[in-house]
Amino acid sequence: MKKLSLFISFVFSLSICTAQTTAVTQTLNLSLTNIISLTFVSSGTSTGGTITLPFSSTSDYDNGVISSDQQLTVLSNMHFNVAVQSNAVNFSYSGTVTPAPTIQVANVLQMMVSANNTGGSLSYSSYASIPSGTATIINWGSPGGNQTFSVRYKATPGYTMPSGTYTTNIIYTATQL
Repeated sequence: MKKLSLFISFVFSLSICTAQTTAVTQTLNLSLTNIISLTFVSSGTSTGGTITLPFSSTSDYDNGVISSDQQLTVLSNMHFNVAVQSNAVNFSYSGTVTPAPTIQVANVLQMMVSANNTGGSLSYSSYASIPSGTATIINWGSPGGNQTFSVRYKATPGYTMPSGTYTTNIIYTATQL
């Protein structure tokens, strides 16, 4: 009889244990800021490679010389515009002519947006002068993590510029709207 009562008490003690559950909650906030980035695809930075447009034949002087496409990427969580400008009104000159010639960038150098994957509309869909003040080239680009566009340069100095190296920096600015 002792053996039976021990077995019954063991079964009884198991039957009174039931599973219990509980739940807790926590609030999580994402604190986002507006972000925008503009980089050259070739370098992955804000500085593109140096472009040299060689003029070595009369055909080059007659027709101008065109660069290869230069691709840029915009990363933005808002709509944006992209503008272009030259860092100076005139080219800087390195050569043997004294005094150095004064040549306006806008009279010689043009650019165009040759490809546009930003979702925005273009102002420079064909060659136009690069001003020393800002000119919008892409309007209302779409937010996204890989909005790309490409530009191409064309120089047409004619026969009025003496030999030497003429330099300017082209500045692109992406601005959120």
